[in-house]
Amino acid sequence: MVKLIKGQLAKEFEARDIGGRAISLKKYRGRKVMVSFFRYSACPLCNLRIHELITNYKKLHKKGLYIIAFFQSPKEKILKYVGKQNPPFPIVPDPEKEIYKLYGVEESLLKSLKAIRKTEKFKEAKNLGFKGGESDGSKTTVPADFLIDEKGIIKKAYYGRDISDHLPIEEIEEFLGD
Repeated sequence: MVKLIKGQLAKEFEARDIGGRAISLKKYRGRKVMVSFFRYSACPLCNLRIHELITNYKKLHKKGLYIIAFFQSPKEKILKYVGKQNPPFPIVPDPEKEIYKLYGVEESLLKSLKAIRKTEKFKEAKNLGFKGGESDGSKTTVPADFLIDEKGIIKKAYYGRDISDHLPIEEIEEFLGD
């Protein structure tokens, strides 16, 4: 697995989102994009992050950000769990993890275990109704976020330190400028 780095041209991909729409990075050329990779659709921590992105979406999108989120779950499972939140951005199923591999998204038992100490995040997820469910993907997949500029260049490649770790909203806002 090769991790992507800042300054590198983002890897092109083509897929279909949970609504059946064709999604490709090429279609976003000329726009600022965040490509995010999550674990499985019932993951409480993943649903918490989607909730955070939905909550902040209007202000981020107003500043020019487009978001594409990938889950290693099949479409039906995404619709059953994370899809209930009706995100205003595409959610793309990638159960074969083809695009995960393109972006060097890692698997790590150690990083999975590190999240056990994140009791506040689990509590927050539970309070919002994200209690989890059946796992339909690897529990050791570690999230990753990529900020890509209008020319398709990666401005930030963020590989999570544990299964709850994503790029902070403040760093996304810095990327967008004022």
